[in-house]
Amino acid sequence: MPELPEVEVVRRGLDRWVGGRTVLTAEVLHPRAVRRHPAGADDFTARLSGLRVTAVRRRGKYLWLPLGGRDGGTALLAHLGMSGQLLVQPGGTPDEKHLRIRLTFEDAVRGELRFVDQRTFGGLSLHPVGADGLPDVIAHIARDPLDPEFDEDRFHAALCRRRTTVKRALLDQSLISGVGNIYADEALWRARLHYDRPTAGLTRPRTAELVGHLRAVMDAALAVGGTSFDSLYVNVNGQSGYFDRSLDVYGREGLPCHRCGTPVRRRPWMNRSSHFCPKCQRPPRG
Repeated sequence: MPELPEVEVVRRGLDRWVGGRTVLTAEVLHPRAVRRHPAGADDFTARLSGLRVTAVRRRGKYLWLPLGGRDGGTALLAHLGMSGQLLVQPGGTPDEKHLRIRLTFEDAVRGELRFVDQRTFGGLSLHPVGADGLPDVIAHIARDPLDPEFDEDRFHAALCRRRTTVKRALLDQSLISGVGNIYADEALWRARLHYDRPTAGLTRPRTAELVGHLRAVMDAALAVGGTSFDSLYVNVNGQSGYFDRSLDVYGREGLPCHRCGTPVRRRPWMNRSSHFCPKCQRPPRG
């Protein structure tokens, strides 16, 4: 699943091209793409017609299109999964091989919105929103490091209460959202922390340093459009990001650490992999 920088790149593109527009028609081409919409495809298409998209929003890795009109208080939630793409295409452009959902708008000259998903793990769904503007199904998701209202003191207190390790905590979306495997490894390398370091021993300054590195690596990724390791992550114009060229440890097994020259190691971790420098990021004792 794309991480925060990739989702934010998509959000910015959607806000530019879709924000403020009114849906004319919705077409579901594969039922799995709306499986998270309990009322089914017919209800999905019927409810969307005539609704206006307001400013596109994001929380962590989740983005949604708040909808105004007769069905106010509703949001179109996008779950990109492993291969989902939201593309803005001119009307009449040939359909993509894995096109799942198409939205057209009253001002057709600015193109249509397409949800393309090769593996069909992602999808779109309609949900009510709470007083905070969050769709109800993601109300439990914590704020992310780039959110102006992210509370570092609260995050540090939560870390100290948890009997867990630092990378597990970073990937816990109820503690801090938007961080996935790539940016966790990158921030931990910058902070010289081993992924198995217990959270209970982190001091307040050490937590602040780690959050600072999370922000820095995500800002750097945003500046170049995110990280694309294959053609499945693209922005709304179909363009890839280039941050993979700037990664310090992730995907660099056996290559020299950019800081000390020690070969980077990769270890299996929770059905994923952790990349780290064995000299800069010493494992915890015991």
